[in-house]
Amino acid sequence: MTSAREWPEAARSTPPSPRPTALVRPVSSSLVRCQLTHLSRAPIDLDLAREQHGRYVEVLAGLGCVIERLPAAPGLPDAVFVEDAAVVFDEVAVEARPGAASRRGETAAVAAALARWRPLARIEAPGTLDGGDVLRVGRRVFVGRSRRTDRSGFDQLRALLAPFGYRVEEVAVTGCLHLKSAATEVAEGTLLVARRWLDAAPFAGLELIDVDPAEPFAANVLRVGEPVVLPEAFPLTRRRLEARGIAVRTVPASELAKAEGGVTCCSILVAGGVVR
Repeated sequence: MTSAREWPEAARSTPPSPRPTALVRPVSSSLVRCQLTHLSRAPIDLDLAREQHGRYVEVLAGLGCVIERLPAAPGLPDAVFVEDAAVVFDEVAVEARPGAASRRGETAAVAAALARWRPLARIEAPGTLDGGDVLRVGRRVFVGRSRRTDRSGFDQLRALLAPFGYRVEEVAVTGCLHLKSAATEVAEGTLLVARRWLDAAPFAGLELIDVDPAEPFAANVLRVGEPVVLPEAFPLTRRRLEARGIAVRTVPASELAKAEGGVTCCSILVAGGVVR
């Protein structure tokens, strides 16, 4: 396991932009062979998936993000879901070790890109950790214990973050792919949650907004500054958020949802010291 403090300052050759950078990766031509854990396989329209991903990127750019496109990876079906390849904090970027062996080839390109802004550390074998299982809320870091993230991955991440004063907490996740399938931050100290898939007890002290019961998959939203990005398929949950004064931008996401992907999955946001 690489210590972040051992990474030379010279490696941080590119200073962070005052605007957040969004790392994204194209939809792979092999997406139809994506890993599935909780969904049955359904036909994916690749042209529509690329069109929807393009719209997603346009929305991020419209919200002030600098878009950095990582190389295409035709042989890696899930490569568009860059979030799972790494976790980024103010002080360090951690290269993940995905729970699905077929996804481990995704991490090198993501880590190389992040090395421009952060010292690097990594999760070592035999531990596994998917970035989608890691939710940062201020100085608290919640890690989902899912089918993709194991005890060793959790323990390694906690050890890597200990020097920086983060409180790392475990959340039991069942019935969905990742922690962020069931909980994401929508405002400072406020989470959108689908309680059917997790134990909400670790979120004590935070404000919780429940998704509409008819839209259990709506809990995965991406916060970009003040607005949040939400799939357009969830109008009832959108109303709940807007009723709480939270600005919402919607994107089409039907095809990537068939691959168990959400809006957090398709980017890693890196800002000048603040990463969500």
